[in-house]
Amino acid sequence: MSFNKIKYSWFGNVKGDLLAGIVVALALIPEAIAFSIIAGVDPMVGLYASFCISVVIAFVGGRPAMISGATGAMALLMITLIADHGLQYLLAATILTGILQIIFGVFKLARFMKFIPRSVMVGFVNALAILIVIAQLDHFVGETWVMYALVAGTLAIIFILPKFTTAIPSPLIAIVIMTIVAIFGDLNVNTVGDMGSLTQALPLFAIPSIPFTFETLQIIFPYSLALAIVGLLESLLTASIVDDMTDTGSDKNQESRGQGIANIVSGCFGGMAGCAMIGQSVINVKSGGNSRLSSLVSGAVLMFLIIVLGGVVVQIPMAALVGVMLMVAIGTFDWSSIKSLKVVPVTDSIVMVVTVVTVVVTHDLSKGVFAGIILSAIFFVAKISKVYVTSVSVPGASKKVYNVKGQLFFASVTDFVDAFDFNADNNLKSVEINLSHAHVWDDSAVSAIDKVVFKFRENNIKVSLVGLNEPSSVLVKRMAIHDKPGAKLSGHH
Repeated sequence: MSFNKIKYSWFGNVKGDLLAGIVVALALIPEAIAFSIIAGVDPMVGLYASFCISVVIAFVGGRPAMISGATGAMALLMITLIADHGLQYLLAATILTGILQIIFGVFKLARFMKFIPRSVMVGFVNALAILIVIAQLDHFVGETWVMYALVAGTLAIIFILPKFTTAIPSPLIAIVIMTIVAIFGDLNVNTVGDMGSLTQALPLFAIPSIPFTFETLQIIFPYSLALAIVGLLESLLTASIVDDMTDTGSDKNQESRGQGIANIVSGCFGGMAGCAMIGQSVINVKSGGNSRLSSLVSGAVLMFLIIVLGGVVVQIPMAALVGVMLMVAIGTFDWSSIKSLKVVPVTDSIVMVVTVVTVVVTHDLSKGVFAGIILSAIFFVAKISKVYVTSVSVPGASKKVYNVKGQLFFASVTDFVDAFDFNADNNLKSVEINLSHAHVWDDSAVSAIDKVVFKFRENNIKVSLVGLNEPSSVLVKRMAIHDKPGAKLSGHH
């Protein structure tokens, strides 16, 4: 990479990245604490993770301006491990997660992202926006009208201020103003400090104190594999979304390796496994961040806020941060997808809705994505499994020509065989099967062709295959048995 490219990727937008990084750092604190509580660990475990991962990924990640840290999807996978074996095993699992992700990156598994349809991507984004809103609802429980007023005020500042100035990100201004109002107005509302105690200390390097045995590996490997897959899936989907938002590309395999390195560092410094955070990434981009510097600043400012300004941070009203997250949800949701429901194919709409519903019901983004991919695959197979067979009798030649159009594979062979009339009149002497508009894909298709040939031969009708393209011809010649001397259909599958 040239010096100018490195310089631009770090210092091409210093002011915007610095301010965006501060906004993201403020939004990271309650999120990291909340995810730590979900996992069943001390709040500092999530905060250390967000700090380590944000700083490391700034240097080794493949997608500038993307924010990574402790996430809810990852936290949900840790609950059982924490409950059964404790924090040290989680730290070991986090390090192993990183190693697996580096391996995935080395073998360039990110290329399989191309198999995720756009309808699943849209469902993923919309589901995340809904989950963000649902997560904020807990903060309204037992609160007075003051909470609602502060949230409304935060949203008003966020959306109205940019009409007058964009010099400073409106979410940052909103958080500062609402904090001043809450402190000097002596308002009785929940603050960041109510979510968990903050330890004003930097993370320390330490190897997890666990027995390094095969038994330990058996315990942590299933969790690490799940964390590695879910983490990369969420990170690469988020990278694609940031690519679209910024009209720039990114190296997904480098991102895979970077996420792995970041998780290894996190585990060695007392942090839980993490991945890309779409909510914070959207905040970063919308606040003006577009380079690696914004990610570095978000992590550095996070630790600065906790260690130096911890006394002030704990007084930030949750209402202000709830308002910021609601802004993120509104900006994240793909509103055009609702209008396009009438235009896009019904199957695409079903996939998008199923993805959203699955994620919202399970609170697991990976399950929704997998459900959407599987459903898309089923719909795709159903669409291409349609085979059209037409027949034409040749006058005076005792011959019939069957023209086959479509893809011949396991899902279409039943319709293919059923389309032939084997009980023809006695005058029929020969049949020609024209496959010039068809393609033979697998053993099932070859077996079906054999079946058709043998059934005609049972009626003393000669069969010839014409028009096979080269790949189909090679497959048929290698696997078919109808043209082998003394061959019988029985036993062929």
